[in-house]
Amino acid sequence: MLSSRAGAAPEAGPAQEIRFCRGTAGARLAYAVHGTGPPLIVVSCWLSHLQHDWRSPVWRHFLDDLGRIATMIRYDERGFGLSDWSVDDFSLEARLGDLEAVVAATGHERFALLGMSGGGPVAITYAARHPERVSRLILYGGATSGNMPKNAEEAAEDDAYEALIKVGWAKPHNRFRRIFTSAFIPDASEEQMRWMDDLQRMSTSTQNAVASRSARKRADVRPVLPSIQVPTLILQARDDQMVDFESARDASASIPDARLVPLDSANHILLADEPAWPLFLREVQAFMEPDARSARAGGVAVGQSSALTSRERDIVRLAADGLTNDEIADRLTLSPRTIERHLSNAYLKLGVSGKSARTAAAARLLRDELH
Repeated sequence: MLSSRAGAAPEAGPAQEIRFCRGTAGARLAYAVHGTGPPLIVVSCWLSHLQHDWRSPVWRHFLDDLGRIATMIRYDERGFGLSDWSVDDFSLEARLGDLEAVVAATGHERFALLGMSGGGPVAITYAARHPERVSRLILYGGATSGNMPKNAEEAAEDDAYEALIKVGWAKPHNRFRRIFTSAFIPDASEEQMRWMDDLQRMSTSTQNAVASRSARKRADVRPVLPSIQVPTLILQARDDQMVDFESARDASASIPDARLVPLDSANHILLADEPAWPLFLREVQAFMEPDARSARAGGVAVGQSSALTSRERDIVRLAADGLTNDEIADRLTLSPRTIERHLSNAYLKLGVSGKSARTAAAARLLRDELH
């Protein structure tokens, strides 16, 4: 049974592999891989930090429990976490290009896609444009129409929130950031709220927080919802203060055959000790089961040579012939860094690591091809 323990800050978890690639306009993007099972690429909320989240009592149960269901590929969005902070384009198209870059870097040709919170519009747009790559789509806590003020009262409230970010985001004390934390996780403990307070300040700069928030308010993906062709699961907390439940209801009505699961919670980020979390896990695990069956059969499994792309197979074969990375790069007219990335992806899929990974990967590929 999948479960998480609430309480003290979690100890450092199982190793995740953090890698880097280049996204839109050359922005450096950090992504991490951990877990076992079919691939699940996560388009996360705007507040993330690949390293900090491992010890977070707010996020850690997501990593532990979902990592038992799937091989999770997470990335820090442009301007946040370990990714490049020196960016000025936070548009939906720029963020979509970043997701496409992360997908290319992982080498997975087909995968499930999880759009969380502000990552929802990016995941939706990607699934609409690349249905052949997405096995299934999961949306959790994501608005589909941005959050532009609809009247003078909402405009005044929006201005007040922006002023709070400008004044208090980077300050050592948490008085201003606590306002956002209380809206994100109103039922959290004081320890969990402190971690969320800290995450805001360490995840990005004040300038990026303002610019990103402004761009997200303008993102409206409602016109593309009817074109989604992949199985879709939508999970939404009924009393979420950040995203109105009606947004999830409208999305489920617009995406063909989408299934909506209401969650009895007021938290935008489900906490480990609330009843909604086991329900969330059961729904995700059941929804991912077709991918898991395919993985167990070797169709897209991590640890099976059939999961390798044609380019990865070519590189592993050349490595088996004794060529160095530089020699493979010359042979294929690629950079040595690209060869290293393809080999790292191949090792992950084949389930090999350490100093013997190169030899083990070659042996695994040759063995499978002989059979």
